[in-house]
Amino acid sequence: MKHTGIWIDKDKAHIVTIDNGKENFSTIQSEIEHFKAKGGSGQRFKSGPQDVIKDSTFLEREKQQFKQYFKNIANAIKDTDALVILGPALTGQKFKKELSEGYKKLDAKVKDVVKTDSMTNNQVIAWVRDYFKLN
Repeated sequence: MKHTGIWIDKDKAHIVTIDNGKENFSTIQSEIEHFKAKGGSGQRFKSGPQDVIKDSTFLEREKQQFKQYFKNIANAIKDTDALVILGPALTGQKFKKELSEGYKKLDAKVKDVVKTDSMTNNQVIAWVRDYFKLN
């Protein structure tokens, strides 16, 4: 049985796959841009109509970048038998939602979505191994 754990945030996804006691660790980098709000001192108004247009354009571009990022991850784990998603913030929930909307077979294999802090690569491997109770 192939068990997979994904530690995911907006920048990268660490994928741990354990198949018959053999571990495989890989990382998928996202290409999601980080939005930098602009507004300088000396401005009476910090935002205006142009900023709203820029924000909505950025949000739409970010949405498409998330879709591509999640597609890359889904393709990397498509043959797993059991999946657990972990990580900080809301990226794990976003990934789970994307699986439920566009990747029904993978979504059925999700056992849990767990919020965790930042972890080293070895901590991610140990966490996944412990979650599936594998030695």
